[in-house]
Amino acid sequence: MTEQELIACLLKGDENAFKTIVNTYKKMVYNTVLGFVQNMHDAEDITQDVFIKVYENIGKFKQQSKLSTWIYRISITQAIDFMRHKNRKKRAGFLSSLFGANNELLHEPVEFIHPGVLAENKERSAILFNAINRLPEKQKTAFMLQKVQDMSQQKIAEVMQLNEGAVESLLMRAKGNLKKLLINYYSSI
Repeated sequence: MTEQELIACLLKGDENAFKTIVNTYKKMVYNTVLGFVQNMHDAEDITQDVFIKVYENIGKFKQQSKLSTWIYRISITQAIDFMRHKNRKKRAGFLSSLFGANNELLHEPVEFIHPGVLAENKERSAILFNAINRLPEKQKTAFMLQKVQDMSQQKIAEVMQLNEGAVESLLMRAKGNLKKLLINYYSSI
């Protein structure tokens, strides 16, 4: 079945077409979202939300790009929206949730390790993901798509709806910022 036929079936409410889209893109969506939220349970929830958005908004898909590009956009938007919401909630209750009545520390920060990272690289990956999370949103998105999703600059430009020059600039700035953020770590090794 071609992409156009699949979309046509989905527009008619065909459950099998929806199942095909989910089965085809669920790994891509999950891995993309996981790179942003760095929590497997949240990534699973957001992945479900992405496919609900796809189902509800397929009529708005103008087919000016590939279906996968459109789904990437939805995935990134959902992940970023989740992170914004989480950060707002975190700022409001952060200190009260960490410390008890006698100012004793109640919880240690949760560590995140991407499933694709080898055991011996866990410490370095945690430091790297921490630095990536400190990048500006667009730099983080471009960097994650290139390094985690192995996308070309052209594909990143399509997904982010930018020109390739803007993507190249974002990637250069992201790498420069990461270099600054990680300089202390790597100089101490």
